Amino acid sequence: MPDTLLNEEPLPYALPELDLTAPLDRHRAVVKDEWVDWNGHMNMARYMEAFDYASGAFHTQIGMGRRYIDNKLGMTFVLEAHITYDRELRGGAPLRFTTQLLDHDAKRLHLFHQMFHAEEGFLASTQESMIMHIDAKTRKSSPFRRVVQERLALMAEAHGKLPKPAKSGRLIGIPRR
Repeated sequence: MPDTLLNEEPLPYALPELDLTAPLDRHRAVVKDEWVDWNGHMNMARYMEAFDYASGAFHTQIGMGRRYIDNKLGMTFVLEAHITYDRELRGGAPLRFTTQLLDHDAKRLHLFHQMFHAEEGFLASTQESMIMHIDAKTRKSSPFRRVVQERLALMAEAHGKLPKPAKSGRLIGIPRR
């Protein structure tokens, strides 16, 4: 690792105990009334918002939650995202999210989220994203801090035992026969 990472200051806050459940299964939510559109179901834009909160739960696990950003230690930007809409959700529906770390390198995360109806158990939606770590001062890509890299390595080992999700890596297009 570069010396700049080896000599970095420790994080100015305590980290949560690392949850190596594979996939990570920590985030819960409810379809809010303001998320329901004219069709009477969860609006497509709100799916991204809901998945963003699931990403936040993952980021907190690896040491890059809200306090990381508030302390100007870095931030993340989504480079690309893909959502599938598998089943309709109505207002008040309880949600459960799982997150799988598909891959990572010194600066990027490749995550795959699944959104389930928390009571009925059906898959409602998936979201796949490529995320870049950003230096808070320069707003340019930069390597993850050492503690984050260490936590990512442990998660990658746990999540690497999972099969690749069938809906990951999909391309959008109209199939032709």
